[in-house]
Amino acid sequence: MTAPAACPPAPFRHLLRMTDDIGLLEHAKGTVPRYEHGYCVDDVARGLVVVCREPDPGAAGLEPVARRYYRFLARAQAVDGTFRNRLGYDRRWQDEPGNHDHWGRALWGLGTAASRGSAADLRCESMALFSRGTRARSPWPHAMAFAALGAAEVLDAAPGHAGARALLADAVTVIGEPPQDADWPWPAPRLSYANAALAEAVIIAGAYLGRDAVLRRGLAMLDWLLSVETSASGGHLSVTPAGGWSAGEPRPAFDQQPIEVAALADACARAAVVTGESSWLAPVQQCVAWFLGGNDQRTPLLDEASGGGCDGLTADGRNINQGAESTIAMISVLQHGRRLAAAAR
Repeated sequence: MTAPAACPPAPFRHLLRMTDDIGLLEHAKGTVPRYEHGYCVDDVARGLVVVCREPDPGAAGLEPVARRYYRFLARAQAVDGTFRNRLGYDRRWQDEPGNHDHWGRALWGLGTAASRGSAADLRCESMALFSRGTRARSPWPHAMAFAALGAAEVLDAAPGHAGARALLADAVTVIGEPPQDADWPWPAPRLSYANAALAEAVIIAGAYLGRDAVLRRGLAMLDWLLSVETSASGGHLSVTPAGGWSAGEPRPAFDQQPIEVAALADACARAAVVTGESSWLAPVQQCVAWFLGGNDQRTPLLDEASGGGCDGLTADGRNINQGAESTIAMISVLQHGRRLAAAAR
């Protein structure tokens, strides 16, 4: 399996434009950061993931950025392991600590930094915050799935980490099992957002905990999701829209969000590693192609001039705003694409 020849390097120019001395600004109007909307843990954690995934962060000037994102998460964490999410540009927190998606994403970011951070002190400090975070739990499947992604990173660095292993086991329980309905083999009655993260969390739990039945379930979930999110006519990705999707609703549907494609690329790359089957890499290439114009509108979501990622694919083309979430999703997918290209050489 070879990567698309035209896959460009993951650009960080716009992400750096959105980053200041406090953290990562959430929204942009076009390419201009919207300071009035402030910051959120959700995006800072995602930013920490992609920065730590870079093979040479020093050469890219990303080491100070990783530390800045880490410090933001450290300030957001409460003693019970939960996190605040929103910080205004006036440097005032706008919410109380909680265990929603941002808690799970914070553990994902910290777990990635604990495993892949470029400096020993960053890895050590991130591991400490991750371990504190595992004291908490969430009743929300997506929050537990994101936390499970961080737990897998930690287990790569510290296979005996009890908190990470317990978190994986609990994530499987919260995500739940699909019904025995062959027409809808998904653990929720409707697809929503970052759907593949649920499948990836189940795959991770099965692999790291040695539970073969759970692993098979996760792979089956991902395989079904791929069949649903691939255009029957063109063979390109036609992913779940922002409002979700259920059987019988029209496709293609809009607005399609980059976060859905990034979650799919992560899950398929994980499935390839866990199973050793290269067939899982073809969908990763489809995810790369989606950002480069291989989508329902034949429109690139990567803005090569700015280095940013557009906020969505709409019925009329692309949303020209380039917020943090979409830019990070684009970076994440192109990182996968470049790894495939390197492996093929």
